[in-house]
Amino acid sequence: MAAAPMAPPPPAADDEIVYESMPCIRIYKNRVERYFGSEFIAASTDAATGVVSRDRTISPEVSARLYLPRLDADAPAAKLPVLVYYHGGGFCLGSAFNPTFHAYFNSFAALANVVVVSVEYRLAPEHPVPAAYADSWEALAWVVSHAAGSAGDEPWLSDHADFSRLYLGGESAGANLAHHMAMRVGAEGLAHDTKIRGLVMIHPYFLGSNKVDSDDLDPATRESLGSLWSVMCPTTTGEDDPLINPFVEGAPDLEALACGRVLVCVALGDVLRDRGRNYYDRLRASGWRGEAEIWQVPGKGHTFHLLEPCCDEAVAQDKVISDFLNR
Repeated sequence: MAAAPMAPPPPAADDEIVYESMPCIRIYKNRVERYFGSEFIAASTDAATGVVSRDRTISPEVSARLYLPRLDADAPAAKLPVLVYYHGGGFCLGSAFNPTFHAYFNSFAALANVVVVSVEYRLAPEHPVPAAYADSWEALAWVVSHAAGSAGDEPWLSDHADFSRLYLGGESAGANLAHHMAMRVGAEGLAHDTKIRGLVMIHPYFLGSNKVDSDDLDPATRESLGSLWSVMCPTTTGEDDPLINPFVEGAPDLEALACGRVLVCVALGDVLRDRGRNYYDRLRASGWRGEAEIWQVPGKGHTFHLLEPCCDEAVAQDKVISDFLNR
């Protein structure tokens, strides 16, 4: 009598997949494979725009790439608006040193004539949320340490940053981070009594157990975003955690948002579209005393401006953001 075939051995612990979103990332129980967003490009002087970039280590956990636009030879000590920017990537992908963001900020810093501080924060799941929030705050505090005439350790900020025009911004998960930094400023303040002038929210990554119409644009992606959040933040209470749903009961009141102006950019083909619209609507209805604007782009999806930086819609969106930073 022939022996019964043996069952295949169970997968090794390292081969147990916890989450995947291909072709970007696969998360195993004990390791992570990233296929997108982790490439490195060195800081440089951009030949096309004259924008100069350089990297700074803020702490063992946090660093940043700074971008300084070409300065007028007749006004080399010009003071410029400052944009502290948090990249997206679902808290697990992307880098301030990635070629995509490097190219984007060479172009954008020249267009807007602003100093950009692109923050490199620790990624989940190796460093689970809320590590990204702690790192984002540390970076903001470092930038602000150069305000009010203090020497600081970064001449580009000491010499060229106009701290009366300090902005926070980000796309996707980075917009989530920027929102929470502005809320924390409202609760704790900043050194030298520095104020945040405005907040740029590009295709923000917010969720919630409530259903919105844009969930149906791509149900598989919407489900994946919910699963992603639970892996990035293993201590979460779910999609109604105030970190991912700022409108849930018990979340800090949006009225406390510590800035005078907000720009929300929404792509109408984005599954997160209505979460961004809801942010704009809730903010205006909250009692917050600032000025809110919304920019909506038809026919495009999530973070399209990074994937198609030269398309007409991306050019228009960049112009809207530039104008916002320079008013």
